[in-house]
Amino acid sequence: MKLSKELRRDLTGYAFILPNMIGVLIFTFIPVVFSLVVSFTDWKFTKGVGNWNWVGFKNYVEMWSDQWFTDSLIHTILYAIVTVVFTLGLAIVLAVLIDKYCIGKLGIRLSMFMPYISNTVAVSIVWVMMYSPWGPFTQMVKFFGVENPPQWLGDYIWALFAVMIMGVWGGIGYSVMIYTSAIQGLPKEIYEAADIDGASEITKFFKLTIPFLSPTTFFLFVTMLINSFQVFAPIQLMTHGGPGSSSSVLVYYIYTSAFQFQKMGYASAMSWILFILLFIVTMIQWKGQTKWVSY
Repeated sequence: MKLSKELRRDLTGYAFILPNMIGVLIFTFIPVVFSLVVSFTDWKFTKGVGNWNWVGFKNYVEMWSDQWFTDSLIHTILYAIVTVVFTLGLAIVLAVLIDKYCIGKLGIRLSMFMPYISNTVAVSIVWVMMYSPWGPFTQMVKFFGVENPPQWLGDYIWALFAVMIMGVWGGIGYSVMIYTSAIQGLPKEIYEAADIDGASEITKFFKLTIPFLSPTTFFLFVTMLINSFQVFAPIQLMTHGGPGSSSSVLVYYIYTSAFQFQKMGYASAMSWILFILLFIVTMIQWKGQTKWVSY
């Protein structure tokens, strides 16, 4: 049977994407469904697949009385909001300042972008050394008059905020690059009209630049929020969730529950709570995109 030209073209296209579809099926879809099944059991993976007891919604109910889970959830939300807000606030200011006043703009932007593409392990180790009593960050704090700075990663109050500082530092470069691209497309005639009317740079920033960049800000806010909810490597490498549970986040607690305490069913249930949170944020982004596209 001779195939039509259109059918051959369609089959060729499907053949190109077939390996990717198989990969998604094997490494994403099947594990996701399997984790949902496991979340209703008390499975310990060392016992092998199938050696589990069905416990229904027990894992989903008990986690809310688990202080480590509630602390990790609160810390995850706190980390996401603080890092995203501060990163975007600093990024939009820096993007405007670099675009207007700096010489060698490309070099400055690339240098700021380097932390974003650098290896997370290397960056985390460098920041651990910076937070040491003899590290540059601690010495800088002393230079500004703080005689007894906290032990940062070893302090119950400051450990999570110390990781947040590194998160903000690492994310600014990416946001600056995105804002810079958006700034290049802003309508210059409106700014020229504002200059004729005698508007100051601060007025133009708050009355023109920020409103014009609001779709970009919304995009960055949601995508960075989703990524921040999944923070793991800096916590694992810098604090191990400590001291106590002071810097534990949801992904780290899921990891320790699954691979240290071997409570795979409990960890799977928590992972689905995280999935629901990310799904809600994604839906907000999807709804918001419709608004900004119309705008």
